[in-house]
Amino acid sequence: AIEIEATLKQRIMVFDGGMGTMIQNLRLEEQDFRGSQFIDHPKSLKGNNDLLSITKPDSIYEIHKAYLEAGADFIETNTFSGTSIAQADYALEAFVYQLNFESARIAKKAAVDVTNATVKRYVAGSIGPTNKTLSVSPSKTFDELVVAYSEQTRGLLDGGSDVLLVETIFDTANAKAALFAIQEVLDEEKYSPLRGIPIFVSGTIVDKSGRTLSGQTGEAFVISVSHAKPMCLGLNCALGAVEMRPFIEVIGNFTDAYVICYPNAGLPNTFGGYDETPATTAKYLAEFAASGLVNIVGGCCGTTPEHIKAIADAVRPHKPRTPPNNPHKGCLLLSGLEPAVISSITNFVNIGERCNVAGSRRFARLVQNGKYEAALDVARSQVEMGAQILDINMDEGMLDGKSVMPKFINLIGSEPDVSKVPLCVDSSNFDIVVAGLKCTQGKCIVNSISLKEGEEDFINKAKLIKRFGAAVVVMAFDEDGQATSSEDKVRICTRSFRVLVDQIGFEPNDIIFDPNILTIGTGMEEHNEYAINFIAATRIIKKNLPGCRISGGLSNLSFSFRGMERIREAMHSVFLYHAISAGMDMGIVNAGNLPVYDDIPKDLLKYCEDLIWNKNAEATETLLKYAQEHSGGGNKAVESEEWRSWEVEDRLQHSLVKGIDKYVIEDTKECQENTEKYPRALNVIERPLMKGMSIVGDLFGAGKMFLPQVIKSARVMKKAVGYLIPIMEEEKRASNRFAGTVVIATVKGDVHDIGKNIVAVVLGCNNYRVIDLGVMTPCEKILQTAVENNADIIGLSGLITPSLSEMIHVAKEMERLEMKIPLLIGGATTSRTHTAVKISPRYSQPTIHVLDASKSVVVVSYDVRTDHYDSLLERKFLTIADARSKSKRQPLSIDWTSSPITEPKFIGNKVFHDFNIEKLVPYIDWKPFFDVWQLRGKYPNRGYPKIFKDKTNMLQKIVDDGLYTMEGVVSFYPANSVGDDIHVYAEDVTPRPTTPLAVFYGLRQQPYYCLSDFIAPRVSGVHDYIGLFAVSCCGAQQLCAQFERNLDDYSSIMAKALADRLAEAFAEAMHEIVRTTLWPYSSSESLEAGDLHKIKYQGIRPAPGYPSQPDHTEKLTMWEVMGVSESIGTKLTESLAMDPPASVSGLYFANENAKYFAVG
Repeated sequence: AIEIEATLKQRIMVFDGGMGTMIQNLRLEEQDFRGSQFIDHPKSLKGNNDLLSITKPDSIYEIHKAYLEAGADFIETNTFSGTSIAQADYALEAFVYQLNFESARIAKKAAVDVTNATVKRYVAGSIGPTNKTLSVSPSKTFDELVVAYSEQTRGLLDGGSDVLLVETIFDTANAKAALFAIQEVLDEEKYSPLRGIPIFVSGTIVDKSGRTLSGQTGEAFVISVSHAKPMCLGLNCALGAVEMRPFIEVIGNFTDAYVICYPNAGLPNTFGGYDETPATTAKYLAEFAASGLVNIVGGCCGTTPEHIKAIADAVRPHKPRTPPNNPHKGCLLLSGLEPAVISSITNFVNIGERCNVAGSRRFARLVQNGKYEAALDVARSQVEMGAQILDINMDEGMLDGKSVMPKFINLIGSEPDVSKVPLCVDSSNFDIVVAGLKCTQGKCIVNSISLKEGEEDFINKAKLIKRFGAAVVVMAFDEDGQATSSEDKVRICTRSFRVLVDQIGFEPNDIIFDPNILTIGTGMEEHNEYAINFIAATRIIKKNLPGCRISGGLSNLSFSFRGMERIREAMHSVFLYHAISAGMDMGIVNAGNLPVYDDIPKDLLKYCEDLIWNKNAEATETLLKYAQEHSGGGNKAVESEEWRSWEVEDRLQHSLVKGIDKYVIEDTKECQENTEKYPRALNVIERPLMKGMSIVGDLFGAGKMFLPQVIKSARVMKKAVGYLIPIMEEEKRASNRFAGTVVIATVKGDVHDIGKNIVAVVLGCNNYRVIDLGVMTPCEKILQTAVENNADIIGLSGLITPSLSEMIHVAKEMERLEMKIPLLIGGATTSRTHTAVKISPRYSQPTIHVLDASKSVVVVSYDVRTDHYDSLLERKFLTIADARSKSKRQPLSIDWTSSPITEPKFIGNKVFHDFNIEKLVPYIDWKPFFDVWQLRGKYPNRGYPKIFKDKTNMLQKIVDDGLYTMEGVVSFYPANSVGDDIHVYAEDVTPRPTTPLAVFYGLRQQPYYCLSDFIAPRVSGVHDYIGLFAVSCCGAQQLCAQFERNLDDYSSIMAKALADRLAEAFAEAMHEIVRTTLWPYSSSESLEAGDLHKIKYQGIRPAPGYPSQPDHTEKLTMWEVMGVSESIGTKLTESLAMDPPASVSGLYFANENAKYFAVG
């Protein structure tokens, strides 16, 4: 395992190709499959390829050898169908161990024979999916699959496999059975020395939907199998490389395992064959490698040794993918058919409570009567109402829970609309829990275990849950009973946490504590503090046990008031409001029935608050009296209709907040017909409807509304918009609805998009149809989209210098295609001069530079007017000759004999992992942050308190929850200048080595400055030094992706802007550490943050791509010298942009004469 992982870090490794393809090429007949051992076997054996390891071992050996000689590092054993389940079709179940043992032995011999002193070859024991499926049509049980996979695993291990490969996974439940079996076998005494054997897992996406045959997305698949800690995760079969690429990217972004990819030789032709040539497959996989997507490549169906040789040659020049460092730090990952990523910023998670025979009489009655389809409707309605997890409980004395639980879960699995969410398998009988876990392909929650029966019982159950790959709810129970005080809740949860994490190896993020929501208002004084104790314990547990989540069953709280649903719902809403604030993450609750906190009548709200917080001894009696006085429904009905007398805008707002759709079309129509106030139907959406949804959003964000209520509001909104759409279409036909169509994109090679996103939002708000293509957008996609959508203008954005070349390319292509629409250029690296001199001459139509997002509407409004073209084309620009005539030459002269040189404290590289973000906050320069938002004025207020408040809150959350990590590397090396270049040396020796470690090539400015001027010349004999650095803020891309999935552009822009500021602050702080400590040429320096931002210190840190050194290719040298990709994971794109985008890199110059300048 250590050898393989070390190689994976150094280079891209290669798998073999199709075993079946090679066997088919042998054109074997029935007698070849029978050999001498199976002459009299009663069934036909032709096509049982695995059997050839017994009957024609030399042929299998030669196939292995051919792949190894072609350049494969790994060969797979000939055991794809090597389970008793698959071999049952041939009545060969009794030969399964022999088949797997011989297959591994043959492969091992081939690997040993071809291994040489420089390259070791490995055997991957192939474990296929079987020909049965647990999820879709369970003709076999989980236990039967485990038995079959266990037998196969023993044969593969005994035969000498170096790796166990669970491959071609079309049903993740099967894969979970295989992984379960592998761990069971490795726990056997005989195989315990092999517990560290690497496990590779490879799924199969069946079509362009990006899902497995059993319906899981790539992300859900990764979550479902990651508990086995696979060394490699990836995809094979079903698709060719071209079709597989987007799904490999998804998996690579979602896992910190190494990524394996072995596609088919394209898609099959009409005869089932494969036509893709070795050169073509190799070309596609080389593109994967160049993009940093893969660690292992190979081939599946249709590939041959010729394919593998071409692939091995094609990927050899490329560096392997660097796995992301903990891409989901602090997140609870669950899955159904789709992923559920629960982070510290996720709003309260609703666990649907109605599929519980103990809690829902209707559901219990349906299950008891065998009406499972109707019971499934209960589950479906909960998901539709916003349940993000489904709790399933079958604990009823008249039910056989061990059979009913799997039956209902299998039924859920047949309904994609329901099975898309994760399940919470809930039972007080652990055997029922296990029965449920055996038929789920996703990652579930187990509800629950506790220390009630002692530590040994707790450990045994927890180990089994971990082996199934589930998260776990732990109740605050121990041997002495249920915890009621906050101290006991904290004590028991802490003890449980330590056992789970320290003894069993549970991930803290997979632990959910239920500190017991107990009944209040019982009339017993000792119960009065129960709600307070839960809330207090929640705060302490979340603080002391990092990573864990808090859940609870809400209905217990108000049990004393059963039959008084209005009171119970109000109590639940009030309790949740405070518990969520304290850190409660999720709960088993029918949130769709809860009132909005702010809508609870003020007297009832006060009585609930008094009871929950035990403010007085009469709280229970007061609330009970209120309940009795308001037990009738008449007043409530009258009150509910009073709002119909309000102004129409207020009525619409009320309908949206309350989720009432009865009158929404009537009220929407009234607004729309008031053409004096709302000239267009769109105005009704933009004003009264959006105002109502804005209130809904504010209440949701404040924890006063819950997802099911928001979904009700969204449905009301949808109904109103549905009424208006035909009217808007008619208006559009009469007068174009949009002011114009704008296609906007960050160009290929560039990953920065904050400014572009703001422009898109601004244009969208001003009635432009904006088609935002995102980042890293190829030219052909931009132009194709513009043509298909009849765009009025194309907008290009870029932050790095190479983006300018790509913009020129786009302009050339627009000219080649004879396009007649304006081209808008924006982004930090762009300028009016470059646009005019370099881009505009390549395109005969207007090309306009806009740096300020606030001006984009004005510019675009002019651009879509054809009568504005001529005035633009008549504009005059300063000629280059005139500009050059104004230049002056002022050479720099330094007396190096008297100029002091300070030695760094070390020569080489120093890495800074997870640098403390709190220490960086004082170094942040907030001016560029507010410039992102186009805000003017003086920090901190600058005329827009919301931005200031929101950035403060988000930054605090980033610090508190560890959402971002700061990674950096600093290097110091001996250096001297040679002409305009800087030679960097590996050792600090005299005389300087004749061959440098690296060379930085300088560019001389017209006024005659060059960075090499600030380093002592080699001819002077003075020993000088240079520093290098790279720092990154990691985690922003994942956080922004969450916001963008929720269509929250504002928070996404905020998160990116903060990441940029933190990266710059890290660069500033690191430079100070360098000047005062690591390379102490200014050790007595003591400057305030403002002085640092004004560069009042000695020395500079110019960055490639900026005015003093505009050549981005210098980053390649820096990355190689510092080992940036390997040390901190920061990569360079094909256009030399840094990824993650919130990164800063540069050189350190210490000389007191060093200053910034612009080459030009």
